[in-house]
Amino acid sequence: MVDPEFQISGGAGGVGARYDDIGRLARQSEDLSGELAEISARGHGVLVDPDLLASALLNPDGFAMVEARLLRALDGPDGLTALSLGFGQRAVALRAVVAAYQAVDEERARTVDTLRWMAGYLVGETIPLTLGVGAVLVAPTALGLTLFGDDVDWERLLTDHPGVVDNLVGIGPGLLSSLPGAPLVSDVPGAAGLIAEFYDDGGFRVEAVGGEEGNVDTTHESMTTPPRGFADLINGLDYRNDKAGIGQPDQIDVRVVTNPDGGTAYIVDIPGTKALNPPWSPDSPYLNDMGTNVTVLGGDTTSRQRAIAEALRMAGAGADDPVMLVGHSQGGMVAAQAAHDSGTAGFPFNVTHVVTAGSPIGHSEVPPCVQVLALENRHDIVPRLDATDNPDEAHRTTVVFESQQGSIAENHGTRSAYLPAASGLDRSTDPSVRAYRDSAGMFLNGESVQARVYNLHRTF
Repeated sequence: MVDPEFQISGGAGGVGARYDDIGRLARQSEDLSGELAEISARGHGVLVDPDLLASALLNPDGFAMVEARLLRALDGPDGLTALSLGFGQRAVALRAVVAAYQAVDEERARTVDTLRWMAGYLVGETIPLTLGVGAVLVAPTALGLTLFGDDVDWERLLTDHPGVVDNLVGIGPGLLSSLPGAPLVSDVPGAAGLIAEFYDDGGFRVEAVGGEEGNVDTTHESMTTPPRGFADLINGLDYRNDKAGIGQPDQIDVRVVTNPDGGTAYIVDIPGTKALNPPWSPDSPYLNDMGTNVTVLGGDTTSRQRAIAEALRMAGAGADDPVMLVGHSQGGMVAAQAAHDSGTAGFPFNVTHVVTAGSPIGHSEVPPCVQVLALENRHDIVPRLDATDNPDEAHRTTVVFESQQGSIAENHGTRSAYLPAASGLDRSTDPSVRAYRDSAGMFLNGESVQARVYNLHRTF
C-alpha cells in the first residue's frame, strides 16, 4: 500500500508551537533580566557597606581596588546591569517578533474575509440584475444549447477545485446582510447562527440500545479490540457511521477502555449528518440534522452534545475520567464544541483528545488542554464549509491528504477516504503526529474495551 502524502500543520512541530517557544524564551529572558537586576542592586549595596567603607582607613589601596572591580562587575560593559538590560531588551524584541508575525497572519485572514463579505453584499444588492443575467445564461441551456456540453463531470470539477466552496460560503455573511430587514452579520458563524434561528433544537432523550444491561456491541472487531492507532479509531467511527443510517435514530457508541493500571478511559464515536432537512421543513426528530449543523457552526451548544454527555454518564464515565471524542463531519464539529465546553454544564466531562474526519472546525475555540487531530481530504468539500483554515496551534494538528475518488460522497466517506489515510498516518514520523499519538496513550494502550451503544432522540 502506498501511503498518501500528508501536509501537516499545527501541533508540536507547527508554527504556533514555535511561537509558543519564542514566547517562553521571552518570559525566561524577562525573568533572568529581573534576577540579574536584583543581584546588581544588592551588589551596589555592598559598595556602600559600612564595614567596607571603614576598611578604607586601614587599607586605602585595597579598598580602591575592591570598589573598582566591583563597579566593573556591576556596571562595566559586560557587568550585571548591562546583562540585565540586554536580557530585558531581548524579551521585548522576541515578543515584538511574535506579535508582528501573528498580526500579519491575522490581517491576511481579515482581508480575505472582508473581500468575501463585500462580494456577497454586492451580489445581494444587485440580485435583480444577477437574476436577469442568470436568465440569459440559463435560457440557452434550457434550449439544449449548453456551453460546455453534456459530458462535464460537475462533481469532479468541484472536488478538483474545492477552494470554490470557501468563496461561496465566505460570501454568505455579506449576502445575508444585504437582504431587506436582515441584521448585519460579519462572519460565517454569525451567518450560521442566523440560519439556526429557523430550526428548533428541542430537547433530547437517550436510549441504551438493547437496554441498560444489554447494550454492549460485540459484532465488530473495532468494538471488541482495544484501539492501537489512528486506523483503529477511524475504523470504529466508520462502523458506527454505517450503523447510524438515514431515517433512523441518531446513534453513537462509547468505547470503555480499561488500561493495565486499572484506570478507565472513554472513546465516543460520533457519526455525521444523516438528515438534510431545509429550514422550512417540519421539526426534525433526528439530532444529526441540518439544524445541528448550523447551530454548532454558529458556536452554540446543541441538544446532540447534551445527549452525548448523558450517554457518557450512562456508560459510567466520571467527571475526571479522560474522554476522547472521535467524529466524522458534523460529529467532529460537535466534538470540537464539546471540547470547548469541557468541564462545564454544557459538557461536564474531561475531554482530553479530539479526532475529526472531514469536519469544518476552523472557527471552533478549543482550549489548550485539549489535543486535537483533524484529518481533511483536500478533495472533500465538507471541511471547507466554514470558509477558513484550522488555526496553527500547539494543541491542534491538522493533517491534509489527497484522495480523489471522483464524487463528493466518496471523497467525504470514512471508509473510502479517511480510513486509508488514518492507516498511513499510523506510520508517520512527523513530530506533531508522534506527539499526539504519545499523548493519547490512555486510549491506545488499553488491555480491553467494551462498546456501549446509544440512540439519541430529539424531543419537543
